[in-house]
Amino acid sequence: MAEVATFATSDHLLVVIDPVALQTDGESVRIAKDVLSAGAGVKVCMPEGPEEFARVLARRGSRRPVLVGDDRALMRTVALLHRQRELAGCVLSVVPVGAALSVARSLGVPTGAVAAARAVLDGVERRLDMLVDDSDGVVLGALRIPPVPVPVAATEEAHGRPWLRTYQSLVRTLVPARPAREPVPPVAGPSRLRVEVDGVTLVDLDQPVEAVSVTPGESGLAEVEVRPASVGAEASPLRASGKTVTVVGADFRYRADAGVCGPVRRRTWTVREGALGLMLPGR
Repeated sequence: MAEVATFATSDHLLVVIDPVALQTDGESVRIAKDVLSAGAGVKVCMPEGPEEFARVLARRGSRRPVLVGDDRALMRTVALLHRQRELAGCVLSVVPVGAALSVARSLGVPTGAVAAARAVLDGVERRLDMLVDDSDGVVLGALRIPPVPVPVAATEEAHGRPWLRTYQSLVRTLVPARPAREPVPPVAGPSRLRVEVDGVTLVDLDQPVEAVSVTPGESGLAEVEVRPASVGAEASPLRASGKTVTVVGADFRYRADAGVCGPVRRRTWTVREGALGLMLPGR
């Protein structure tokens, strides 16, 4: 993941609180607001729907946006800014609050409310690579084929909280219609996929594979790993790096960060070097 550190000012902040974060851990939200308010001029808002969410970001003016929420809220925000073609001129800050924080953690964002808020105020901007697919979907951390199942605890939490089920309708409206995000079906066995990196075939349809992973790597390249299916001794993984990755197969699904996408028969991801500006702790 390429990064270029530059210092950024924190005089004026627009703090956007995801409603799920407030319901999940109101105390962490309060702590984050207190720390941010003590160190900068802060405007706080909690959008109630997709139109208001988009309108708030569009009218932020010179204020730096600070998202208080989990991985899904982070992905919605990045996806919206990407679709509006505003990522290049935006420096995003995140205070992770919620049950799903692995994407934020993988990007280097502290997961404690105080530490994350201090990074907003005193950290540095780093330009991070991300993947963009041919349906305009974005990937910050990693994608997996077949998708990794959602943890049971997270699924039970969603079914047990009516407010969360209601807010999921907002999630769906803020994420592009393609690719669709659905529950992960049971994996029947090895898949037959063709994986191409910069137009060169890494594995073809005649070789069953157990798993494929793609992550933004260093210097504008994606790191690709394919694990072939094996009988007896474990087969060695196939690895490659490149700017573009294309996967072709019969109705495959994949996990991209916090969501499951598909089924699709073809998908191409392209690395956008330094596309996301994110405030992270100084080193």
